[in-house]
Parts: sequence; structure tokens; C-alpha cells
Amino acid sequence: MAQRPFKQVDVFTEVPYLGNPLGVVLDGSGLSTEAMQQFTDWTNLSECTFLLPPTSEGQAAGADYRVRIFCPGRELPFAGHPTLGSCHAWLQAGGQPRAEAHVVQECGVGLVRIQRDGARLAFAAPPLRRSGPLDEADVALIARGLGLAREDIVAHAWCENGPPWRGVMLRTAAQVLAVRPDAGLLAGMDIGLVAPQPDGADTAFEVRAFFHTLQTLSEDPVTGSLNAAVAQWLIGAGLAPPRYLAAQGTAMGRAGRVHIERDAGGTIWVGGASVTCIAGEVSL
Repeated sequence: MAQRPFKQVDVFTEVPYLGNPLGVVLDGSGLSTEAMQQFTDWTNLSECTFLLPPTSEGQAAGADYRVRIFCPGRELPFAGHPTLGSCHAWLQAGGQPRAEAHVVQECGVGLVRIQRDGARLAFAAPPLRRSGPLDEADVALIARGLGLAREDIVAHAWCENGPPWRGVMLRTAAQVLAVRPDAGLLAGMDIGLVAPQPDGADTAFEVRAFFHTLQTLSEDPVTGSLNAAVAQWLIGAGLAPPRYLAAQGTAMGRAGRVHIERDAGGTIWVGGASVTCIAGEVSL
């Protein structure tokens, strides 16, 4: 074992302990996949990341660093809050991007661009691996699993950009916040919920995310990958404006804020603030 620099970062918040925590091992060199997974499972966090030098192919393509992303029980090719939190930790530790305009992260889905806007970071939403409407049988099952009537789901789509999110839109934010999912009925499904906020709210949409861990169906406090895919779906379908602010984590006592913006070239940027809550070393 070696002492390795470590940070625990709260993502999608400017206020500590109101976002989504992430463990970042700043030097993952020499660690096996099994060791990374074991440490992630031990932390009981939704994700941990391990920073590495880019591969030769990644470096030739402009990558500044490489990250491996783990959640309990499995490795992920991409995830949003680990992308922003890892970049925050890398920059805070003295990382110097090769390009002035952006940081380039190498991960399982390839290269991901990250831009800086003051203290806020934003990643370019990766292409959807799967899109289009869900099977009607799945929609009916999701409705039952959420304790809803089928007509409460007003729109739905695959939102897969690494994690296989199934996105469903409900009529109201209040419905989203009231949902109590049935883990048995929704076994094997990662579900993203979204609904418009009432007039006068400080955000445009309320979002919740449910995914399976080793034990059961869990709720994620704030989810970058889901918000990225939902933004591609909603903006593309004319269900959301090209720029908006989403709330997530409300049902868990959090106050996550996810900034969405489609630029003139059509790229959707998913951003938020990050704050370091714990800094030190871990033995790995």
C-alpha cells in the first residue's frame, strides 16, 4: 500500500454538503481494477474516481488526464458529477491544461471537453449511445414501479450516454418529489424523472435519479450524466429552452443546481460549482 492524495468534493453546489459527494484519488497509478472497486465499495459513496496519466492515444488527441469512474459494484464509462468533481480536484492540485480554452478528460467514452467559467465547470454532453422512445411495456412497468398512473407519464425516452438511463417526464414537480419507487418492480432499471417547476420557481425543472447499487435501488443526489442526456432529449424535442437551470436532490435534503446551455454550434454544456470538503491521503 502507498499513501495517495485524496479529496472528497461536493459537486453541483457552492455550499458544502448540499450537492453530490465524490471521492477522488489523485494518483491511481499501479492500482488494479479490483483495488479501485474495493475502495469505492468501502467508501459507500455513489462514485469514486482515480486519476491517471492519459493513454498514448489520449495524449496524442489532447487529453490532459485520464479518469476511471466507479460506482458500487461496477465501473462506468462516463458520469457527470465525477467528471466535474475530478476536474475540480485536478485543477486544485495544480493540474495545468494544455489548451487555454478547456480541459480535456479521457475516460471510457473517449475524450470529454470541460470549460471553465469562473468557479463553475461545465462538460460537453457526450453523444447519446441510445435515444428514442422507450418500449410501451417498459413505460407501463415504470409507472407501476413509481406508484403512478400510466397517464402521469407525459413523455419518455432512452437517455443512455454511458449509464443506461430511462427518462420519463411527469406533469408536475410535485409529482416528481412525491414518488416512492418500488425496487422490486424496477429491478435492473436506472430511472430519471423530470418535470417542469411551477411558475415563479428559481429553477425550470425538478429532477430525480434512481439507480441500482449492490444492495438495492438508490437515489443519486445530483446526476450530471442524466441531466446531460435529459437536456439533449428535452431541448431536441422542444420540451425545454436551450438554456435552463435544473434542481436535483430536493427530496434528499440537498440543493443541487445544474446549469444547462446549448451553444451556437449545438453542443450542450452541463455545468455546476464544486467545493472540496475533505483533503488528505488514503492508503491504497
